[in-house]
Amino acid sequence: TMTIHSEEHIVDVHVRSGVYSSDTIFDYRHGYIATRLFSRNACFIMKIKKEYIPELRDIGRLAFERQTMKDVYSPNNVWVQFQDGTSRLGHLRDWILYGTHIKNLCTGLPLYE
Repeated sequence: TMTIHSEEHIVDVHVRSGVYSSDTIFDYRHGYIATRLFSRNACFIMKIKKEYIPELRDIGRLAFERQTMKDVYSPNNVWVQFQDGTSRLGHLRDWILYGTHIKNLCTGLPLYE
């Protein structure tokens, strides 16, 4: 499911698929995306790169296209590849940078940037 909070510049994406379940927050105000993978008990954070991530005003349309069409021929499909890195627990400095929504999603989990 996807919930778009236009006034807060936030998109929440919840994937419920057993071992592959995850929650993702697109925080356009702070410019970060955080994904919490439940199977790995970890949080992955990346900077929003405008050339790869759809704008907030476009993401709802893209989700609608994806839901109503079997194949979406859009140049705005998003594919993310995570690379192993060092993890750390979030500190106050991190939460100021990433914002409250990502803090609520990732507090207490190892962070991978």
